[in-house]
Amino acid sequence: MMKDAMGGYRGTAREISRIILEHPDNADAYCNRANALSSTGDYAGAIEDYTIALKIGLRFREAITAYGNQGIARVNVGEMNGALEDFSEIIKRKPSNSRLLSAAYNSRASVKEKIGDKEGAADDKMQASMLLTVPYQTLVTLSFRRTK
Repeated sequence: MMKDAMGGYRGTAREISRIILEHPDNADAYCNRANALSSTGDYAGAIEDYTIALKIGLRFREAITAYGNQGIARVNVGEMNGALEDFSEIIKRKPSNSRLLSAAYNSRASVKEKIGDKEGAADDKMQASMLLTVPYQTLVTLSFRRTK
């Protein structure tokens, strides 16, 4: 098993499981194993590991990625309410990367369409498109000025 440039373990779920046995509080290892499981189609196992990783605690960027990946896994197993919660959590945390935030809105819109919430989906799509047309920092600044 190898470590990547960011210090994360990369390998098969079986290899990463050895790290988890040695370090059961290693959130990054659970997240990496979740990614490995998801890539093989074991979405239920991936969801379980993402949940544990998020419960133990991940850094902001890794948590945003874990919520997104978990949301996708949940869609794949038909857990639409859980997927909505995951994509909403990304939106709630307001990452400064407008493309990432836009992707969360688009993903949530897609789930809303699947469950028949056409109006909610349209609203999320509009939010996503606004993020890509207006610089996100401008929106944050305008929002902040209105709250004063």
